[in-house]
Amino acid sequence: MNQREINLNADLGESFGAWKMGDDGAMLAVVASANIACGFHAGDPLVMRQTVRQALAQGVSLGAHPSFPDLQGFGRRRIDMAPAELEAAIVYQVGALQALAAAEGGALSHVKPHGALHNMACADPALAETVVRAVRAAGRELLLLAPPCSELALAGERLGLRVALEVFADRAYQDDGQLVPRSQPGAMVHGAEAALAHVLRMLQEQAIVSVSGRRLPTAIDSICVHGDSPDAVQTAGAIRQGLEAAGYAIVGLDRLGR
Repeated sequence: MNQREINLNADLGESFGAWKMGDDGAMLAVVASANIACGFHAGDPLVMRQTVRQALAQGVSLGAHPSFPDLQGFGRRRIDMAPAELEAAIVYQVGALQALAAAEGGALSHVKPHGALHNMACADPALAETVVRAVRAAGRELLLLAPPCSELALAGERLGLRVALEVFADRAYQDDGQLVPRSQPGAMVHGAEAALAHVLRMLQEQAIVSVSGRRLPTAIDSICVHGDSPDAVQTAGAIRQGLEAAGYAIVGLDRLGR
């Protein structure tokens, strides 16, 4: 990938029925890729299709954002599932979004696990392999969006998927490269200015920078802004402007060549 290209993505399509989450329309005018909820932690068929339609209209690349079956907990609760059951659940979710994307004349570029599934797969090699097998079964052309220094990224590379390495604009990191749990103080990076500084520091140093100042060298392909925070759109806009001012071109994950 060109060193001066970067992806900016957000987790979207997380409304459900009459319950609304975030301002997807405004966020889709800023980001280059959308990770769309597939109904197991948020989203429903109509929300999924509407989000796909909006994303395609904005030229935003489409990704599936599968999770544990946990609507009540927004996918943030740890659930123990047999590998075969979890693999089938992920293929099911990705397949549903693939069908809705095809119905709108589009196609998926990538997959990014959500919430507890994401965090557990980043730390557990066996779980990471289950997730990667599911993504590969859904489509070998799909790119895996995963954090640097994670078992998920390693499993993706080991099993032959293309992997894009993602850091979070609005989350703090532990010394091992894992996210600071949301239950702990300092887990979130608050405010557009602080988030932009956090992103630029990691890009300039080509490293994850932990809360203690430890640096974990890594390539960085993509920046994520969570779409469910009150200032998400403002933060994403400030990050995009800051990245472009620093000389980066914002591109979709469908254009990454790692």
